[in-house]
Amino acid sequence: MRDLQFVFNRPEKSSRGLLLLRLFFAWIYVGIPHGVVLMFRSIATGFIVFVAWWAVLFTGSWPEGMYSFVSGTYRWYMRVMAYMSFLTDEYPPFTGKE
Repeated sequence: MRDLQFVFNRPEKSSRGLLLLRLFFAWIYVGIPHGVVLMFRSIATGFIVFVAWWAVLFTGSWPEGMYSFVSGTYRWYMRVMAYMSFLTDEYPPFTGKE
């Protein structure tokens, strides 16, 4: 299995206008669309983790497709949180891919 790492480039200087826009309106243009999609994806992740637990119990290995989906969900969530926490200026994509 691969190790999960979270890597981001913190900007040296941020725009004040962008900072104010994100401070007051990020919950609208980031929180609502990403939150809705991540809510459903988190529910699916819960079911997948349950099924994967049984797969690991009987086969001894985590199925690759399930692992990719679960790690993609966590990756997506961390990108949204990094953007909302002003750690990066890159808008989070609507995907869990690398």
